[in-house]
Order: sequence, then C-alpha cells, then structure tokens
Amino acid sequence: MSTPADLDDYIGGFPEEVQTLLRKMRLTIRKAAPNAEETISYNVPAFTLRGKKLVWFAAFKSHVGFYPGAAAIAEFKKELSRYKTAKGSVQFPFNDPLPLDLVSRIVKFRLNAQPFSERSARA
Repeated sequence: MSTPADLDDYIGGFPEEVQTLLRKMRLTIRKAAPNAEETISYNVPAFTLRGKKLVWFAAFKSHVGFYPGAAAIAEFKKELSRYKTAKGSVQFPFNDPLPLDLVSRIVKFRLNAQPFSERSARA
C-alpha cells in the first residue's frame, strides 16, 4: 500500500467489512480524545495531541492492530490477556467483536500519562 493521504484514504483501501472495523476504532478514539488530531504516521492512522503521538491503529490480514505504547499494554494486561500482545501493541482479530470500551479506556489512560496530561501541559 502506498502512503495514504489521510485516514479516509487509509480506511478506503480495505474491504468493506474491515473498513467498518477501522471506522469504529477511529470513532472510539475520537470520542475518547476529542482534542486529538488525526494524522498518518508510519503509513498508518495515528492520533496526536500537542504534537506528540497518542495512539496508532492499523488493519492487517486477520486483525486490527492497536498501538497505545508499553505502559498502556502493561496497565491493561489482565483485560488484554485474551488477545495477542507485544510490548506496546495488541491485536484484535477480525472474527471477534472489537473491545471498544477497552480501547476507549486505554486512550483515556494515555491522555492522563506524560506528556499528554494537563499537569505536563502546564509545566
């Protein structure tokens, strides 16, 4: 896949059923972090806040990858235990419902972490 121009371009490059999952991820992240800006980073959708990357997500052959960073994966380790995880990522299989409530809570966790929290914004 060539570098997408924006999130709509990225999402539009997948089959309809995958597009539906990606739109749900996008909307969930947008609701959890309404002040974050959409961008493309590493050729996949990302959200930034105050110039710092907040989270990424992407579609693959059989899953949606979500990349909130190592601290978030560690914090939600128990709730993510049914999914394949790595240090800073998790895979949500296409054949399972997306855990959108969990995604929302992870994004909010990231918002409260450095360098996104209001405390760090005032420093």
